[in-house]
Amino acid sequence: MAVPEVTIETLKAAMTNIVTALNTPENAQKLSEAKERSGNDVLKMMQIVFPIVMQVQMDVIKNYGYPEGREGITCFVQQVRKLELMNAEIRQLNTQVRSYFLPWLKDNSAMDLSP
Repeated sequence: MAVPEVTIETLKAAMTNIVTALNTPENAQKLSEAKERSGNDVLKMMQIVFPIVMQVQMDVIKNYGYPEGREGITCFVQQVRKLELMNAEIRQLNTQVRSYFLPWLKDNSAMDLSP
């Protein structure tokens, strides 16, 4: 797999575009309906909401040179996890993206998410 050259600025741009894409009226409606169907069930949230968020991420990151599909998203997420340890803005953006399918993160954005 060809991994794109990644900089903190490129990663910030990609993450910002993901957040923007998640907030488009179409995606916001899909996510709202999915969250409603999921209720407070974490398993259902991961089965219904998580795939929508991942699809939006995949649609955005292909514009940054990542391969389409699972391979690209895996590489992207690994790079985000690595660089969020060094950059508070990337960490905040990642927390924001993750809060779409892990809603309790909204209330605890200062939580240390390092492995």
